[in-house]
Amino acid sequence: MTKQTGRANLNRTLLASALLAALNHAGAQEAAGGQQARPSDEGTPSVVVLGSRSSAKTALDTAVPVGLISAKDMQNAGPLELGKLLQTLDPSFNFTSTFISDGTDIIRPATLRGLGPDQLLVLVNGKRRHQQALVNVQQTIGRGSAGTDINAIPLSAIHHIEVLRDGAAAQYGSDAIAGVINIVLKSQVGETQLSGTVGTTSKGDGDLVSGSANTGLALGSDGGYLNLSVEGRHRGETNRAGLDTLRVNPPRVTQRIGDSLAKDAYLWWNAALPLGKDSEFYAFGGVSKRTGDSAGFFRSAGDGRTVPKVYPNGYLPNIMTTVKDASLAVGYKRDLAGDWKFDVSVNHGRSELGFHERNSINVSYWYEPKPGGGIYAESPLEADTGRLKFNQTTFNADLRGPVDIGGAKLLVAGGFEYRRDNYAIEAGDPVSYQYGRTNNPAIKIFDQTGGIAASGAQGFPGYTPGTAVDAGRHNVAAYLDAEHNLTPQLLVAGAIRFEKYSDFGNTTTGKLSMRYDPSRTIGMRGSVSTGFRAPGVQQKFYSSVSTNLNTAGVLTETLTAREGSAVTRAFGISPLKQETSQSGSIGMILRPVTGFSVTADLYRTNIDDRIVFSSNIAPESGACLTAAACPIKAILDPLKVGQAQFFTNAIDTTTDGFDLVADHTTKLSNATLVLSGQLGFNRTKVKNRHSQSPVLSGAQLFDDSQVTLIERGQPRQHHVVGADYTAGAWNVNARANYYGEVQGQGFTAPFIQTWEAKWLVDLTMRYSFTKRFSLSAGMNNVFDTYPTEWDKTKAAPFPQLGFTHCWETCPIGINGRSGYLRADYAF
Repeated sequence: MTKQTGRANLNRTLLASALLAALNHAGAQEAAGGQQARPSDEGTPSVVVLGSRSSAKTALDTAVPVGLISAKDMQNAGPLELGKLLQTLDPSFNFTSTFISDGTDIIRPATLRGLGPDQLLVLVNGKRRHQQALVNVQQTIGRGSAGTDINAIPLSAIHHIEVLRDGAAAQYGSDAIAGVINIVLKSQVGETQLSGTVGTTSKGDGDLVSGSANTGLALGSDGGYLNLSVEGRHRGETNRAGLDTLRVNPPRVTQRIGDSLAKDAYLWWNAALPLGKDSEFYAFGGVSKRTGDSAGFFRSAGDGRTVPKVYPNGYLPNIMTTVKDASLAVGYKRDLAGDWKFDVSVNHGRSELGFHERNSINVSYWYEPKPGGGIYAESPLEADTGRLKFNQTTFNADLRGPVDIGGAKLLVAGGFEYRRDNYAIEAGDPVSYQYGRTNNPAIKIFDQTGGIAASGAQGFPGYTPGTAVDAGRHNVAAYLDAEHNLTPQLLVAGAIRFEKYSDFGNTTTGKLSMRYDPSRTIGMRGSVSTGFRAPGVQQKFYSSVSTNLNTAGVLTETLTAREGSAVTRAFGISPLKQETSQSGSIGMILRPVTGFSVTADLYRTNIDDRIVFSSNIAPESGACLTAAACPIKAILDPLKVGQAQFFTNAIDTTTDGFDLVADHTTKLSNATLVLSGQLGFNRTKVKNRHSQSPVLSGAQLFDDSQVTLIERGQPRQHHVVGADYTAGAWNVNARANYYGEVQGQGFTAPFIQTWEAKWLVDLTMRYSFTKRFSLSAGMNNVFDTYPTEWDKTKAAPFPQLGFTHCWETCPIGINGRSGYLRADYAF
């Protein structure tokens, strides 16, 4: 993209924002309502609870920026998976598309404000949501992290979503450096809602069939409820691979590059039962099972990783994944004397990811010499390759209410939390990881090219007994929040939190925020805070290994080494410690007339000792006259490791950003027009690379390609402008998303591939035959926009292998235009 084109795109964006700012509203009118104990299921919720433990507020009256996504917003957006829907509606949220990335193809990374997936805390009904079992170890956004599997929550169960765009670790604990997303479940009774969707892409693939049912039952006669949601979805694969001109003759498509085949099933519930006038028992949670069918890299017929007798034309390994997720929260809350409230709860969640390899082979099984000569003539062509498990149990006790100090009324909230995290890796079938049937390094096994045969299953090698683990940790926390109106116009709030972990010690964080409203039409807000993120147990205990013999006949390993292993000790890599952060924001709210609102917020987040996944650490090439001349080789060779990777606190980063939100509602005689605009600007810089190792420099530990992924892998600009028009039974919704350019060099270093900025336009039209029955037709990516193509010269050989558009970072996906039909019925 030329500089002139970039400036033109930016000018169009700013012009659209200015027009909206001259008109807007859409949240102010709805945000003027009063507080409520639980979300109303009529229309858009009016208050949010996120950002303050002391009291609920309208979204425009909070001391920190909080976005609100309503049921209508979700209905009018095309995506049916929560991650893509949030990316479509909230410019601070990113949910990049991934492919040929093992488990990351089915559990894609979700981020906020350009930071990492594990720096975003997700709550459900205000309670901490557990993280995923998968560690993203491929060259994708969120490399080295284990965030929250946001797609494990079905849209049919959600009433509304609150997005806190501010550092909140002092209020909610670890992972809230970037902000917090609170997903509020439905609680209506006396109605059943049915929905069905069918869709496809303009290429005729990616066929989608989805159905859901939500119903609410009354429990008792005092307002109790049981809300149930069932949802199922089948999404066909998409493939945008080009011709492979290098590995096959005549050229043909050999890769699967696009969305994997996926099947999803969900059952979720939300319930409350009053136990008298002032108390209530509640429970919520859900189970889900999702399966994915994706692919690895094509193995050509002459490649040493195949067997011509089995695969004469080469083969594409098939990676099957199964994600199981379950959660249950139960609690009791009670109103006490003097407007005090008490809430105690236990929340347990589990995430499990199983791998199964098909259309594969263990070459070392096939070619292993027999005692009497000859070769084995068989190898299983599929196998289980292992399983990852994560579970978390959290106990909370909270107390909040007013306190009078010298005639001044403070709203105070405090509490205690205990949390237990556990992580497990289960080994795969022996054929998935062994070097030959005996797994004996003394036996030389050769492939069809005469080289040393590869061990384990091709595509995704199995986890070995040596990498299996079952370990955990616990922590305790105490926290205190307070709010006070110094004057009717000036609100000040503070929070402090102390946490102690069983594995690395304790930390204390704090936050101060302010809201000043000199008049109803203008308000100012700001906050400063310190934060932290504890290293995930996934990062502490994850390891994997692929074993092979080098040309000298020495058994070598490519190892992802866990904390405290022989490799990390040899390199002098210290045990992981917490990330620490300092955040600040300042903002303004304008409401000059009824039906019009504009908010603008500037922010900065500094993170020190950020936990990352290192670059590949490989031995020095060439002759080594002395051990001192090749220190990496001197460490790896005695440990029989070919190359190594590990988690380490290696970088410090600074993230600066600006968010502008404008909304306007125009009431016509028989119609309503809602215009909205959200501009998001964001930039992350790696300000320091450091190493604890006496052997590795910071630049070796975290090389330039990884810096590019952190700094430029996510769009520095993401804007959303939309119009929603309702007239009688008709509703038309148009939305445009602008994604700034992204860059990567993970596969092309030193060349940096740039994928240019793009606009994506979505359109939905709905007709309500009655108040209970409606039909919708929608089109996503109306203009069939694709990412920039790979540079065919500088990015070689990837374009020649069939890669057409993007890979390590792909915010807009590569599916092109898609359309859908949807029916909604309530009774």
